[in-house]
Amino acid sequence: MNRSERPADAYYTPLSGIDVSNPAIYQRDIWQPLFARLRREAPVHYCAESRYGPYWSVSSYNDIMAVELDHATYSSQLGAGFQIADIPADMNRRSFIRMDPPRHTAQRKAVAPVAAPKNLASYEISIRERTRAVLDALPRNESFDWVDKVSIELTTMMLATLFDFPWQERRKLTYWSDVAVCDINAPDALVHSEEARSAELMRMADTFKGLWQERAKAPPRLDLISLMAHNAETRDLPAMEFVGNLTLLIVGGNDTTRNSMSGGLLALSENPDQLAKLKANPGLVPGLVAETIRYQTPVIHMRRTATRDCELAGQRIRRGDKVIMWYVSGNRDESVIDRPEYFIIDRAKPRQHLSYGAGIHRCVGDRLADLQLRILWEEILARDLDIEVLGPPRRLHSNFIRGIRELPVRING
Repeated sequence: MNRSERPADAYYTPLSGIDVSNPAIYQRDIWQPLFARLRREAPVHYCAESRYGPYWSVSSYNDIMAVELDHATYSSQLGAGFQIADIPADMNRRSFIRMDPPRHTAQRKAVAPVAAPKNLASYEISIRERTRAVLDALPRNESFDWVDKVSIELTTMMLATLFDFPWQERRKLTYWSDVAVCDINAPDALVHSEEARSAELMRMADTFKGLWQERAKAPPRLDLISLMAHNAETRDLPAMEFVGNLTLLIVGGNDTTRNSMSGGLLALSENPDQLAKLKANPGLVPGLVAETIRYQTPVIHMRRTATRDCELAGQRIRRGDKVIMWYVSGNRDESVIDRPEYFIIDRAKPRQHLSYGAGIHRCVGDRLADLQLRILWEEILARDLDIEVLGPPRRLHSNFIRGIRELPVRING
């Protein structure tokens, strides 16, 4: 076992030996002491040796914001990926999350209308109808997996709507999302090599090519494929860029909402005082949603690459260095967030979190994710469901997605 996998060692391991890139610490949910020490002693920390090569960790809220907002110094386009793990050059699935302006801006604008405020109002009707149907169909007084029956089902329905994807085949979208972000070294990974991952995503691209050709010939509609097929900046994408943007949109529409749906239920189960507060005042649902997204932090990190020699928090970063923004740590920064280790649904500043990123790369679907989570909890409260968590969650082996694979529950009554 790596020393950094044991919580007590967070306080005895030399700073130079701390490596927060190890996926095991997130699967075992023991990452908090390591980041608490980094925030206190080395908020910008250099790890010289890891399975992903050397990298800088940025762990404090304000330093993460500084990196996020300075895309001229900290590039999304340089380097070999937007995660700490590099993507082989011959499998480079470039998407607009891996671009700097002006290309990033142009491609992002192509898909942004799908989550525009006027369109969210139209989605709300269908989201609420589906949420009601899913909740009403859940078994009573017997154990089931909340992740599969609720979190995956609802997010997959939304993905199928956003892409106007064949309804009966919608679980393929979840599968491709899981393939795209899985740690290939995890024992239960869906694929165990970058070659296998690339092959599966090319099969995804083949499926979408037919949909793309149909939408390109038809009048423009408000789905992601039609929006890209009719936009000058995205209608003629190179093959790997096509795959990259599809993957980005599928993962982006899946992981934040899905894991927050599970993480929110788990957090309320572990904090019955907050659940009682919510039941007494359903008007706290928007605060619950924001706090869930902060507390869960579905995306653990994002990567940038330094475009020049620079200084951050007194540390000299060299051109070409890998710089990792650990959102999971910034969201627990005691110097910015009051009592961040506690789950508090009525915070004075509920949206003060880093889970959606910031600046030009802020999540394009953040309001849609908020909407889905809000409706889920409104409908749970309307039914006064007594949802009992029966055991610990099975967590994802990943340093990128803070995912919950299974959560056994029972609805009593």
